[in-house]
Amino acid sequence: MTAGGEQVVLVVEDSEEDREAIQRALSRSFPELVLEFLPDGQRVADRLRDPALPHPVLVLLDLNMPGADGYRVLSDLRADEDPRLCDVLVVVFTSSTTSADIDRCYEAGADSYVYKPVNFTLFRTVLQGAVAYWHSNDFTRPGPPPRAVAR
Repeated sequence: MTAGGEQVVLVVEDSEEDREAIQRALSRSFPELVLEFLPDGQRVADRLRDPALPHPVLVLLDLNMPGADGYRVLSDLRADEDPRLCDVLVVVFTSSTTSADIDRCYEAGADSYVYKPVNFTLFRTVLQGAVAYWHSNDFTRPGPPPRAVAR
């Protein structure tokens, strides 16, 4: 949380179009949320470790990105011993609806998996619903953070 009481949501999304849509979808419904964007997964851990910046209450993570994709980011966060990384809430927000992707994300430690619709009205509704769920729970999960399933 920032000094002004704002809550930061870190959005890891490579698509400029989707970043703009996320901004539009959440800015009016959740004006207290500050959206911070990273265009790829490469700098997520460094951002979460930075003590000079407010710690995000939620990471909204795209799955299919070049370089460090969402799977890699999620697995690395959950495997890290630093509570600023392994304890952060992670919502995967992606266009994939395959059960293999869904299972893989939950096995890697996702808190939620949300389908990213193409239609903006549905996109906004789905995204607002996911954020509203965690917002209504003060961005805390009911139990310990999920950990990656050992294989």
